[in-house]
Amino acid sequence: MTGNLGTWFVRRTPVFWLTLSILSCVGLFLTWFWGAWSGGLDVAETCALLKGQKYDDAYRTEHWREPSRIFPLHNKCNASYDLVPPWVNPMLVLLAFLAVAGLIAAVWATAVRLRRLWRRWRPTSAL
Repeated sequence: MTGNLGTWFVRRTPVFWLTLSILSCVGLFLTWFWGAWSGGLDVAETCALLKGQKYDDAYRTEHWREPSRIFPLHNKCNASYDLVPPWVNPMLVLLAFLAVAGLIAAVWATAVRLRRLWRRWRPTSAL
């Protein structure tokens, strides 16, 4: 099984891995954008009218840095309700991992292909 998995990775072209990495980056940006803007422009109005939650101004004043963080994303109405959907932060981690892994695999697949090409075309000594 391990040999089959290894050959599956090698048979994928570097373009496949690079495409996986690029698509993961696009998904990462879209997911982050969705989470960052999940509170809308007026958080108090979003909490009260759309979500039916009490807006706690004292809590927001005490935790004023949370909504402006890049990661993890939080935009809380009060201590118990977050406007950012619970799937956003785990998805950001997964997509970031896929983007990095795809880039590493693309470099590795390119190196393997170049090494095989070099071995095939290098001159051999006639001894």
